[in-house]
Amino acid sequence: MRRLWYQPGSWPTLRYVTETGTLDSSATRSPAAPPALGSLGLFTVLLGAALPLIDFFIVNVALPTIARDLSASEAVLELVVAGYGVSYAVLLVLGGRLGDMFGRRRLFLVGMAAFGLTSLACGLAPTAWTLVAARVAQGAAAAAMLPQVLATIQSATEGPRRAKAMGLYGATAGLSMVAGQILGGVLVAANIAGTEWRSVFLVNVPVVLLGLVLAARAVPETRSQHPEPVDIPGTLLLGASLLALLAPLTEGRAAGWPLWTWLALAAFPFAAAAFYLVERREDRQGRTPLVPPSLFALTSLRRGLAMVVPFSIGFSGFMFVIAVALQQGAGLGPVPAGLALAPMAVVFFAVSLWGPRLVTRYGTRVVTAGGLVQAVGVALIALAAWRSWPDLGVVELLPGAAVAGAGQALQLPVIFRVILSEVPPARGGVGSGVMITAQQSALALGVATLGSLFLALIPGMGMRDALVTTLLVQLAGIALTTLLSLRLPRTIS
Repeated sequence: MRRLWYQPGSWPTLRYVTETGTLDSSATRSPAAPPALGSLGLFTVLLGAALPLIDFFIVNVALPTIARDLSASEAVLELVVAGYGVSYAVLLVLGGRLGDMFGRRRLFLVGMAAFGLTSLACGLAPTAWTLVAARVAQGAAAAAMLPQVLATIQSATEGPRRAKAMGLYGATAGLSMVAGQILGGVLVAANIAGTEWRSVFLVNVPVVLLGLVLAARAVPETRSQHPEPVDIPGTLLLGASLLALLAPLTEGRAAGWPLWTWLALAAFPFAAAAFYLVERREDRQGRTPLVPPSLFALTSLRRGLAMVVPFSIGFSGFMFVIAVALQQGAGLGPVPAGLALAPMAVVFFAVSLWGPRLVTRYGTRVVTAGGLVQAVGVALIALAAWRSWPDLGVVELLPGAAVAGAGQALQLPVIFRVILSEVPPARGGVGSGVMITAQQSALALGVATLGSLFLALIPGMGMRDALVTTLLVQLAGIALTTLLSLRLPRTIS
């Protein structure tokens, strides 16, 4: 005689137990499989992942044109970049939680539609301050869309297909950050229908329309099986913490470091401590806080986040500094300045496709090798700047950019996989939100720290020496990430 038995788990399974209490495995029956993410659906969510990252970097080469057309001061131009980055970083975890609650495809569609509308508002902005407001709204829309990408991949793929999808996500993220700067230069120079800088935002509109059609057809709906309500105190305290840190660092130098910047920086540790205490209390009481402290008990997530922060600081700082140096120092136009990084983008994409195979064979030591390779590439770029300045262009930068791109490709996609490897699918939105928040905050910090260092050194050292010095500082950050990679779990589950 056999009796029915229910085994708890993320997916209900009906099994039969014999009279002696042993499991009758021959009678196991599985319910319907979870929704699967097909190739077209994967393409669609990766398209959604590319848009916010492209738009973070696409304005770098358009800033001089924006300044001339809208009579924008340097401080306002920094807000065009920082307003997007800060609102994006502050709201990412909330976006992931809302996707867990209301459905990830639904939030992906809402976020993508809002991203298209706010991009249109950026492209039609009549004044500099209108552009800043539209960029803040665009960052909020990106925060609703992007966390759903990784959460959908975590929930609707498994095994080798998930590993491949995560590798492609990492490749898309890295390529988007480089391609954004290249695309920005091409669009500004093309001056389509007299739009100049406006085209860097307007180009998003047809892409978003295509993405909405594809997402409605090809992206499966997933959500947490046990959604929790929004953690309002945690959301407010996280927002206050990130604003207290990022706003003064991104605006302080251009604004002349007024009193509010120092007060905000002084408030940051207190806001961060209050956020941690509130989240720990919620976690201990059995509720799900915005950022569960228990999530950091996962070794892979904790150590992966420790790597993604210095990596992203160095990456975004480099992209900002090289854009300024090539245009204002070497006298290149937007297109040559953007194309100077084309070897980095091409090599990054090619090498990142090998990532899953290399990880299967060598484990996370691939990340360590990538750090060493990237260091060689950045050193070659610094040497080229020292020897060839001001005649610095595609040819002079090609060896260093190509080698650096290869090293970055061996790091970023693998780090993403490591961070989320042990996160349960039910917490996919929270986990991806935490990861992307750390990455996005670090991207903003890279512009604020390395960018500010570079601009501060120019008056006393000159453009060439300021560039070389900043690249040497970045090399120190690469050395840190390489050392941290030795602490990663050797294999990825």
